[in-house]
Amino acid sequence: MVVEEVSGHLFQSYVICKRQVWLMAHKLVPDQENKYIELGRAIDENSYERDKKKILLDNIELDLIRSDEGDVVIGEIKKSSKALSSARLQLGYYLYRLKQKGVKAKGVLLVPKEKKKEEIILTDELEREIVSVLNDIYQIIQNPRPDKAVKSQYCKSCAYLEFCWA
Repeated sequence: MVVEEVSGHLFQSYVICKRQVWLMAHKLVPDQENKYIELGRAIDENSYERDKKKILLDNIELDLIRSDEGDVVIGEIKKSSKALSSARLQLGYYLYRLKQKGVKAKGVLLVPKEKKKEEIILTDELEREIVSVLNDIYQIIQNPRPDKAVKSQYCKSCAYLEFCWA
């Protein structure tokens, strides 16, 4: 597996649940009628309508892109600030991928329901963390089976719930 095959969703899931990383990477589809997936779609479709949205870069999907005084700014829209650490890593990965393609950009995490906005810059420290996580994701994906399910605060709203606890 090469970096172009790793999606931002894998990066976000890495912080939340490594089992989910394996399930996603192996194309196991979560419950598409999960109310949290549906809510996320609605927020994504109805927020920041003036900005360009859903820009595809290889296999990553940028929620929005805009220009701010000559700077490229990419945005990641989230339904809540509950899992911002995973969202920061996901957005950092997007910035890393853009940097590899010669595009210098800034990132912004947006939580429209909470009117929150957080700027993300690809620092050397964040880049080292991304490379480390990328290597760990490769290891997880290469396993013949997912890790055992481990209960966490995210399980009750996870669209993969039935893959772990059914």
